[in-house]
Amino acid sequence: MQSDETGSQGSDDRDFVASLEKGLLVIEAFDASRPRLTLSDVAKITGITRAAARRYLRTLTRLDYADFDGRYFSLSPRILRLGYAYLSATALPTRLQPFLERISEETGESSSAAVLDGDDIVYIARSATRRIMSIGLGVGSRLPAYCTSLGRAILAFHSPEAVETYLRRVNLEPRTPKTITDKERLRAVLEATRQQGYAIVNEELELGLRSIAVPLVQKDGQVTIALNISAQAARVPAAEMEERFLPSLQAASEALRYTL
Repeated sequence: MQSDETGSQGSDDRDFVASLEKGLLVIEAFDASRPRLTLSDVAKITGITRAAARRYLRTLTRLDYADFDGRYFSLSPRILRLGYAYLSATALPTRLQPFLERISEETGESSSAAVLDGDDIVYIARSATRRIMSIGLGVGSRLPAYCTSLGRAILAFHSPEAVETYLRRVNLEPRTPKTITDKERLRAVLEATRQQGYAIVNEELELGLRSIAVPLVQKDGQVTIALNISAQAARVPAAEMEERFLPSLQAASEALRYTL
């Protein structure tokens, strides 16, 4: 029987610590839509036993990374130390922020930068002019890649093999009636995005929200970062997204090209 220090990867990598992996899964179970969870909730979301979930949650609570009110667990502000460690250790958000602020100044709309993490995008820098979504967005926020312009602008420039692997794996859940949930159609959209060099998403993530994104080509020629502008559909017609916002995004992308 394997100990808590090794797991399914233990036979392949003796340095892999399964208990740390599970602890991180417990932390990741909490998000904007699930800020408070019971022990049973955490066990179900992470796929670990109730007994194991209890140990990890109690440890997080003892270390002040989580709070417990007798029924619900929630993350405490101390958890921000983990995210700050990344932000303080990399110059990337600092490099991107002035460009996002310039984009927002030129267009009057919110702009963001994100990276791909698994099947989600994670916001690493943002210049918000107003709240445009029902949920608040900030650095560290996660959204599905398949129905966001940022995600499509990154995925489209991955290798065909990587795109196929992603399409086989991802579950295309409808976020709105307009969300593309057919994988053949999404494959075609990603190919069109690659050909035209930018992605436009029209109310697929949230009704009333449109966005346009461009990829950022890095020093190694890869694309793992994208920049976007989001706007309320009531203020910006779909036909005007490209004309009004694409030049500012492309200018920033070109200025940053091969510098990151």
